[in-house]
Amino acid sequence: MFPRRRTREESTVTAITDLEIFARVARTGNMSAAGREMGLSPAVVSKRISLLEERLNVRLFQRTTRQLTLTETGEGYFKRVVDILNLIEEAENFVNRRNTTPRGLLKVTAPTSFSRLHVAPFLPAFLAKYPEIELEFHLTDNFVDIIREGFDLAIRIGELQDSSLVQRKLAADTRVICASPKYLEASEQGVPTSLADLDFHNCLSAGAQDYWRLEGPDGQHQLRVKGNIRSNSLEFMREALLSGLGLGLRSTWDIGPELKSGALKVVMPEYRGSSNVAIYAVYPCRDFMPEKVNVFIEYLAALYGSEPYWNEGLELAVPDGKPAGRTAAAKKPNVADAMAAATRQAVGR
Repeated sequence: MFPRRRTREESTVTAITDLEIFARVARTGNMSAAGREMGLSPAVVSKRISLLEERLNVRLFQRTTRQLTLTETGEGYFKRVVDILNLIEEAENFVNRRNTTPRGLLKVTAPTSFSRLHVAPFLPAFLAKYPEIELEFHLTDNFVDIIREGFDLAIRIGELQDSSLVQRKLAADTRVICASPKYLEASEQGVPTSLADLDFHNCLSAGAQDYWRLEGPDGQHQLRVKGNIRSNSLEFMREALLSGLGLGLRSTWDIGPELKSGALKVVMPEYRGSSNVAIYAVYPCRDFMPEKVNVFIEYLAALYGSEPYWNEGLELAVPDGKPAGRTAAAKKPNVADAMAAATRQAVGR
């Protein structure tokens, strides 16, 4: 009676284990010793060697009551098996090194303006710390399917929905209603003082920003705004605001210098954009995350902190009446401190 023919999957799975058993027996010259090294009984080792010989249709060992020696075919087979097992070990070490040491190409998609202002200036210190990492940035304000497009990480600004992707909040995104003094002085409606006044102003929108989601002392609001300019470019809309063409709901990370210089003025400071909007790192999977991804996320999180440096010196009212900006004593980002914090996070994880 012929034994049951194993499927290809079974043969593939057991073949690697059989190779390991065979190599142990060949090295030790003893099935009992090989079994002890692998945690197997001598009977199991003998059975597996017999099955291997049966599958190959060849005798690999000469067996006597006193010793076990390789046949000529077994000698040639052993040399090739050792090469195969060494390659497998090398492949596993390669994977382990890449997952535990920050190295390799890191592909990131991120918003254009934010990356220019708050990522690019800090990359020299990051790359000095991790010289084996190479960075490839795809800058766009549009949504990108990071899995389909093969990105390791996305930086996204908005209110993220439930997703199979992992989300890590990097910083709050404080947004204020603002305009240039030129627009406010020229407006026949004057400076708006209530939400109802926005109906009489030219409200400039970026992308699909048809509605302004606001929070104020009287709760949350969703207002449909109207204006004669729309663009998918945040930089273009900032220039339009500076040119005196209308009102905008803009992020402080984008217009902080203009607010400090007076080129833009906050109007209705008791209202700001929804606090649910934030700056996130988004990546495919938490398990087996390459270290290159982890250290970059930790670096940005440490750099921005709970109170982002771009709010330093800004007095911004929030719904509960407390200031949203950093106090004058707040420090600008210290790259060395950020790198140290990122390293501690990665090592202590």
